[in-house]
Amino acid sequence: MLTAFTAKLSPIARRRIDVFRSNRRARVSLWIFLALFVVSLAAELIANDKPIVMQYDGQWYVPLLVDYPETEFGGFLPTRTDYHDPFIQQQIEENGWALWPLIPFSYQTLDMQMMRPSPSPPDARHWLGTDDQGRDVLARVIYGFRLSVFFALVLTAGSLVMGVIIGGIQGYFGGKTDLIGQRLTEIWSGLPVLFLLIILASLVQPGFWWLLGIMLLFSWLGLVDVVRAEFLRARNLEYVRAAKAMGLPSRLIMWRHVLPNAMVATLTFIPFLFTGAITTLTALDFLGFGLPPGSPSLGELVAQGKNNLHAPWLGITAFVSLSLMLSLLVFIGEGLRDAFDPRHIQHAPSATPLTRTQPNA
Repeated sequence: MLTAFTAKLSPIARRRIDVFRSNRRARVSLWIFLALFVVSLAAELIANDKPIVMQYDGQWYVPLLVDYPETEFGGFLPTRTDYHDPFIQQQIEENGWALWPLIPFSYQTLDMQMMRPSPSPPDARHWLGTDDQGRDVLARVIYGFRLSVFFALVLTAGSLVMGVIIGGIQGYFGGKTDLIGQRLTEIWSGLPVLFLLIILASLVQPGFWWLLGIMLLFSWLGLVDVVRAEFLRARNLEYVRAAKAMGLPSRLIMWRHVLPNAMVATLTFIPFLFTGAITTLTALDFLGFGLPPGSPSLGELVAQGKNNLHAPWLGITAFVSLSLMLSLLVFIGEGLRDAFDPRHIQHAPSATPLTRTQPNA
């Protein structure tokens, strides 16, 4: 399937793929990262305090999707069922069966049946131990990985759009537009982001989208200079001048002729922007200015490791999780950088010769 897909690509695109695939470290890192991300997408099926499916008194139930009152299973209160309640578990065992996830705890589940005080070390019940509130560490790592990746994906996409638009306008038009844009960008980049976050955190309750919006106001700054430089270079090329002489609108020239060239350098910058988004979220959660308390955050796990030095498994788990995630992303970024480097493309192990193509006028 992959061979059929690459056969439809242009020769230069196939050579870039060959360069990336020849980098074994980048290729393996990409597959490992994708595998971990797919596992995190199915976090509810892997780590949850509700059975996936169960049968009780001959009837089928899907607690993973539907909240049932405990009166359905012999309880006395019409409240949401606590499937870790010994009475409910006995009722299910006597009148049916339940299929539990591999880890019978969610990221916010408090284990009230532990035999040791929290934080408890790893054992057969909690493979990576529990934190200082009795929550399963492995479950929080799985959910925290997914949350960090989603946050970085949205922030990177938003930063890419804003950086390309602002940098493209500055670089293409130049002159006073570029001068004014550069001065405004310098002023904006000089604002103290951390102090601004601290002030806003004291006024409103931090949340995922609130934090994402605040970070989006500043995360595009590192991309503007890259896009601006590429547009400044590409606007003086012959085919761009020819398009201007033909009277094509500026937006069409920027979109069809200049942007494809600028995206080469921009795409190599994306993995490092992605990595920066994850480290920023982790740092803010560690300082207490990030996501709301109780969120499955890797930064909060780092803070728990610092506050509970007598529980080394917390700090070790946080360090290994972040190191693995960031290392994989850096290796993938290095592979993409090589794939878009003309020096590597010329020596790519591809049998397809490169032909010079003219851009559409």
